[in-house]
Amino acid sequence: MTAIHEVKQIIIVDTSFGESQVLFIIDYGVHCNSIWVCTCLKDGKIRHFDTNQITVTTNNTLNLNVKEKKEKDGKERKKTKRKVT
Repeated sequence: MTAIHEVKQIIIVDTSFGESQVLFIIDYGVHCNSIWVCTCLKDGKIRHFDTNQITVTTNNTLNLNVKEKKEKDGKERKKTKRKVT
């Protein structure tokens, strides 16, 4: 039995096209991986991914990877700051 779950939380996943937001998940049952329908944050294109092709990056509602994401962003900002002489 196929089920489609609309994701109402903001879940950001890392894909081969960059970070994307999950729109909904299609579950085909126990013998197939679920399909994640996502929109790419950089170009807005909607793409379909197998469960094995993505990694959840940040989920603020569940407090998942939030600390690591902030630390990573902070390190990147420190690297990009230029000294004024």
